[in-house]
Formats: sequence, C-alpha cells, structure tokens
Amino acid sequence: MTDRIPGFSTLAIHAGAQPDPSTGARTTPIYQTTSFVFDDVDHAASLFGLQAFGNIYTRITNPTTAVLEERVAALEGGTAALAVASGHSAQLLTFHAMMTPGDNIVAANKLYGGSINQLNHSFKSFGWNVKWADAEDPQSFADLIDDRTRAVFIESLANPGGVVTDMAAIAEIAKARNVPLVVDNTMASPYLCRPIEHGADIVLHSLTKFMGGHGNSMGGVIVDGGSYDWSSSENYPMLSKPRPEYNGMVLHETFGNFAFAIACRVLGLRDLGPAISPMNAFMLQTGIETLPLRMQRHCDNALKVAEYLDGHDKVSWVSYAGLPGDPNYAKHQKYMPKGAGAVFTFGVKGGYDAGVAVVSNCEIISHLANIGDTRSLIIHPASTTHRQLTDEQKTAAGAGPDVVRISVGLEDAEDIIADLDQALASIKG
Repeated sequence: MTDRIPGFSTLAIHAGAQPDPSTGARTTPIYQTTSFVFDDVDHAASLFGLQAFGNIYTRITNPTTAVLEERVAALEGGTAALAVASGHSAQLLTFHAMMTPGDNIVAANKLYGGSINQLNHSFKSFGWNVKWADAEDPQSFADLIDDRTRAVFIESLANPGGVVTDMAAIAEIAKARNVPLVVDNTMASPYLCRPIEHGADIVLHSLTKFMGGHGNSMGGVIVDGGSYDWSSSENYPMLSKPRPEYNGMVLHETFGNFAFAIACRVLGLRDLGPAISPMNAFMLQTGIETLPLRMQRHCDNALKVAEYLDGHDKVSWVSYAGLPGDPNYAKHQKYMPKGAGAVFTFGVKGGYDAGVAVVSNCEIISHLANIGDTRSLIIHPASTTHRQLTDEQKTAAGAGPDVVRISVGLEDAEDIIADLDQALASIKG
C-alpha cells in the first residue's frame, strides 16, 4: 500500500488528516483559539521570520484550517493551498499578490455576477483594470493581453450558464505570453475537473458551494499549481523581489513551487485579514469527505431535470452541457467526462415576468442566491445576482431576462421535476 497513489475518494476523506496526537481523536478537532504558545523566544523568532512553519495566530494559520488546505491541494493536484473566508476573499488575495496600480486582468465575460462586479468596480479602487474576453473564443484572450496584463481569469464551468471553458486552449495562449492562468473551479469541483492538468497555474474555489456541499458554512481557497515561474519577469515583485517585511527574503527563491500560496498568506491574509473561522474550516472539510458521492448524484439528477425541461412546451431553450445536442457537449466530454455539473440555465417563454413566476412558485426547490447545496435551489439572475449589470452585460454573462438558473440537489429527481412542472404551469399565456 505504501507505493500506491490514493484514489480521489480516499484523498477526500484522509488527505491532510491524522488522529489527534494528544487525545487520539480520529476526526480533526476544532482548534477554536486565537493564538498559540511558543516553545521559547527562538521558536517565536523563527516563526515570525518564516524560517519555520507553525502556528502563531489563527488569522494566519490554524491546525483545523491546515487540514482543509492540505486536503483541497491534494484533490486539485496542487503544491499548497490557502483557505480564507469566502470565494471573493480568495480572488482578492490572489490578485493582490499579482497586481500593482495600472495592471490589468483579462477575464472571461461569462463569470459569476458577483465576480464581474468585483472586477468591474471594487478592484478599480486598487487601480486594477479588467479587459473582458469572449469565454467561448480563446483567440479573444490573445487579442487583449498586453504588457500590463498580470493574469488571465476564467471559470472552468461558467456560472450561471454552465458553459464549459476551453481551458487548454486558453492556457496555451497565457503560457505563450508568460501570464499565469487563474481558474475558478467552484462549479465543477475537482471531482469533475482538475484545471491544473489542463494548464491552470492557480485554482480558486468558493468552498461555500459544492466542496462544503451543505449550505451551512462560508469559505474560499487558493490552490497553488506550482507551475508558474514568478522570477521569469519583473512583473510580480511580491514574489520575485526582496520583501522588507522579512529582512529582504525573496519568496519565490525561498519557497519555490509553493511560493504563491505563501505570498497570499504572509503578504495578503496577514494584512488584509479575510480569515476563515476554525469552525467553518471543520464543517467544510467534513463536507468534502462525501464530495465524490454528492457530485455524482448532483450530475445524475441534473441530467434528468435538463432532459425534462428540454421537452417542455413553456421552455424555449436549455443550456446544459450534458445534453448531447448542447454546443458544450464535446468540451464536457473532454474536460469533465464524469458529469456536466449540477447548475444550468433555461429560458422560459414569456421573458422576465415568466422567469419571476417560475422561481416564485416552486415549493420543494428553494428560491435563494446560492448553489451547490444538498437542496435544489433556483433563482432568476436578471432580477437578483446580475441585476447590477447592464442589459448587454447580463446577456453576455448568460443572465438575460428569460433566464432561470437551477442548482439541482440530491432529492429524488422525480420530485424535483414535479415541482418544476407545477411552477411552469403558473406561467400565464
């Protein structure tokens, strides 16, 4: 067994965890503490100087959180990970480590609405700019990358439309221009897709969604793929230049293929502070233990629901890569053959009002702004998650007036379908 590489399900349960050495507890304890006692003055100095790894303060490191980080890194095939308070926090710390005022991110135009808002508005306060590429046209990324581009940002499986992004093609473009590729893998999870295997340098998750899986805990994570050479140009001074906070230490020179995760922790999380709580870290790592079982059921149910909607007379279209006639079907087979995910959109005849009627009349399916729960969830993006966008931006993001997004849960598929059937019957005309 010592030479065997553990399978995905084994890693989901065991990676990063050992029985507690002091009590023998098999489940990782919740280390609900703010700080940790040093062995002596020299030990404290070595921790603060990054000469030794260990725990100082829960904002920066915590033993419960460390298990979560090691587990996600193992599942994604990365070299290290940093868990933080939310998916948005993960994006903030990732770009904080790469960007200086005047730099830009080339991002896919099919992203979660909150990410579009973060890139378009909040990041501008830091002097960071964004250029929007067509998620379905890799060449559009090449056309937008310039000398101030510091990252290419895409989703593996786009929210809300369920579009499968051609990661390998975009990764090739980013590599040719020596720009790291950052992939949000929230919608797929590593069970369906491992972006590092397709050329991603950094992988992000909102752990709140499928990884935790139960709609009870917030969290995000940054996974360092260990593949990008941060010293290959002058563009990433946080990693390639001496850091005055650490007596002139050069992080990439010192930490090699996990330097990015270190930079996000000791230069971003340390000062910006979006730390995950030990309790949430515990809940999320517990959820991950059942990830492979849940994701397969999510996908199986979603395909049945999509097939039903595809034949409904009040539905004008269904965007689900698992349907053989879908434009993304071939990419689904290439990048995530186990399933096309649990979140997709469909268009209702009657436009905006019809979409509102459907989400308002569901009974089992909950009307709320989340995905990746055990429960089926539904929302009308144009009136909620994407309402801050212009009509043109909504359409480009796959959130037009007739669009309804569903996150298919783990209930009996027949009950989900029956609930949608009665909700669609509420549409007038």
